[in-house]
This record gives sequence, C-alpha cells and structure tokens, in this order.
Amino acid sequence: MTEILMIRHGETAWNAVKRLQGHLDIPLNDEGERQAAALGRALREESLDAIFSSDLQRARQTAQAIAASRGMAVQSERGLRERCYGAFEGMLYSEISERYPQAYLAWQAREIDARFPPGVHVAETLREFSQRVVNTITRIVTEGKYRRVALVSHGGVLECAYRAAQGLGFEHARDFDIFNASVNRFTWDGTALNLAQWGDVTHLDSLDALALDEIDRG
Repeated sequence: MTEILMIRHGETAWNAVKRLQGHLDIPLNDEGERQAAALGRALREESLDAIFSSDLQRARQTAQAIAASRGMAVQSERGLRERCYGAFEGMLYSEISERYPQAYLAWQAREIDARFPPGVHVAETLREFSQRVVNTITRIVTEGKYRRVALVSHGGVLECAYRAAQGLGFEHARDFDIFNASVNRFTWDGTALNLAQWGDVTHLDSLDALALDEIDRG
C-alpha cells in the first residue's frame, strides 16, 4: 500500500482576489510563502520517499519548502497541473460570468464535456482533466512503488482525487473545501485510490496566532 500526501499550493495574489489561474504561471504571494514554510516545518519529521510537483511555480515553490530541509529533489510532473480553462484564465470570476455567460453556467454546472473558448491555451474539458489527473497519480504510485509520497498540486487536481476516491461523479455538488497549503491523505491499495484524511491545515494555526500577536502589538 502507498500513502499519498496530496498538497495544495500556498496562496497567490490571484487566489486572494478570485482571479482564475489555470495554466498561467503565478507565484506565491507573501502569505503563500509563509504557508509553505509552515507546511515544510509540519512535515519535517514525516518520512517521504519522493516529492512530486506540478511544473507551475506556485506548486514548485510549495514543494521546495517541503524538500529543503530534507535535501531531496522535487520531481516536476506536468500531469499534476491545474485544469486549463482557455479564455477564462486571467479573469476574475465576476468577469467570466459577464463576458461568457453560457460557458460560465456550464462551468458552474460542472458539465463534464463542456469546452470553454480558447485563450492563450486551449481549454480542457472536465472529463479530459479528471482522466489526466487520475492517470498521473496512478502512474506515479505504480511505477515508483513508494511507501509514502507527496504530490504538490492545485485545487482542481485535489477535487478530482477526492471524487475518484469517494466514487463521486461531477454531477454531485462540491460540498467540501479545498484549502491552500492543506495536507490531504490518500492510500493506493494497488487498484484504487482511498481517502484517509481531508483538509488538514492545523499547521497554519501558528500563522494565525502570529498575525493576532502582531495586531495586538500594533
């Protein structure tokens, strides 16, 4: 059995204002860097056989914070990228609904074969994206024969993994949160992905306490 730590990248400036990133390569903001550092400290004593990351820098930066104290290399994996949203990328959610109202409704309804208008990149359908994600995770754990591996990725990727492990199709509303810098634990039993723990952000409590302390001292 393989234990899989699926981790969402830390916060970016675009996350903070609800601007859609997709395949656009946006770095962590200051808060995201603090979150990544806290994540690295929290996982310091946990054994890992490998660390994989999406090739987008917000995920790579987060993965590097985990790898730094271990002297481990981060292995780049394009298959762990966020979904490509085509023309939606770079726009605020409110702007998408105004400019592409029909496509926006299809997105919100999680229509599995809807393809959004092209932008800098050609959009993926939800079906294509989900298949890519599950196939990538399966390939990594079966080829590497790891006991415990960390995969640092994106919110959409985590949603696909959650739904695959829970047997939930996209016709079901998303009734679970996906937090920046969260640790989400799965197991792979050789045939299926299983969910063990979801949405652990207790390592960020120290950041909240520090912020309150700074306000008190201010």
